[in-house]
Amino acid sequence: MVASTGMLASCSRDPDAPAGVPSNSEPDNEPLKSSVVSFDGAHQAGIATETQASLNLIGFNLRDGVDADGITRLMRLWTEDARALTAGETPLGSLEPEMNEWPANLTITVGFGPRIFDIAAPGKKPEWLHDIPAMNRDELREEWGQTDLALQICADDPIMCAWAMRHMTRAGTDYVSTAWVQQGFMNAYGAIPQGQTPRNLFGQVDGTVNPYEEDEYAEQVWIEGPEGFAGSTSLVVRRIAMHLDEWEMLDRASREEAVGRTLDDGAPLSGGEEFSEPDMEAIDDYGLPVIDRNSHMARAMPPADHPEQRFKRRPYNYNLPPEPGSGELSNAGQIFFAYQKDPDVQLTPVLKRLDEADRLNEWITHIGSAVYWLPPGTSTDGSGDTFWGEAVLSGSR
Repeated sequence: MVASTGMLASCSRDPDAPAGVPSNSEPDNEPLKSSVVSFDGAHQAGIATETQASLNLIGFNLRDGVDADGITRLMRLWTEDARALTAGETPLGSLEPEMNEWPANLTITVGFGPRIFDIAAPGKKPEWLHDIPAMNRDELREEWGQTDLALQICADDPIMCAWAMRHMTRAGTDYVSTAWVQQGFMNAYGAIPQGQTPRNLFGQVDGTVNPYEEDEYAEQVWIEGPEGFAGSTSLVVRRIAMHLDEWEMLDRASREEAVGRTLDDGAPLSGGEEFSEPDMEAIDDYGLPVIDRNSHMARAMPPADHPEQRFKRRPYNYNLPPEPGSGELSNAGQIFFAYQKDPDVQLTPVLKRLDEADRLNEWITHIGSAVYWLPPGTSTDGSGDTFWGEAVLSGSR
């Protein structure tokens, strides 16, 4: 949980102060300096945590020769350094204490790919830890594919987010090499009211149907299982290109029809507010469904006979220079995070249904996919794993 969530103070200029120096730079006006998300706990931070403004998602592959003992050493090292960084403290061996003074709600979350289990915990790999089945509309690129490990680093300050990535990458260099980096952004700290659903680059609120209560997380996200797995979860990362040039040719009514929700507040087209239950039987004056049966919302909804098809969404936007020769004005999209107990049961059926018929498919393309097991949280008092994945990794030797 966030320990401090003070509002950003406005900066007024003192006419006698040197150029560029605000007059109200006292510590009380620096909320991000004391904004800390607890690292230790039953679950890793960065999953149920309110979405921060900046994301660095790094995919790593093991270096040749790294065995089970090497993976364990890396997890010990990374866990200790992540614990320090997220607390605003200087990791052991770091010569840059100034870079750790503004934790800014920093979270660092680790994910294990299938190969980690093959090497360090044979026989323990979850059945769902495999590639998402191929979809007809996918145009997956190898550069955004599966890796052995992933670090999800999020913060409300892009400098802190970048520094944490630099430190963790440097700390692990003897064990892993970087395969890819996916950088994303959401609304800046204090830009929207706390708890309000963020928006994607199509202008739509994104994440309305997420779990919010503890019992919903227990039902949808946190794995119940044997020692080492209780409190863990899965992460599916899908990189989705959004074709803004074509999307922006639509009028607002057409955009809302494709998604099934209003642009201004995210309410279902059948009426109400953002969190109102959609009325899929509502008919307009012409006898047509108010919510298109093939709208994104309608296709993503779990069928009545499969209520288990729910999961936690935590997406980030990306916006890069246009690819040469594409003719597009931008290279934008979404880094889609889905956390759940079992992707085979919860997410994959939804992806298949969307692949078959989703009005939004005309303006999006899935170009990357990876799946990870996220170990449970850690502790320093002996009540749980002292480092990421300890019970699973230790039990293999």
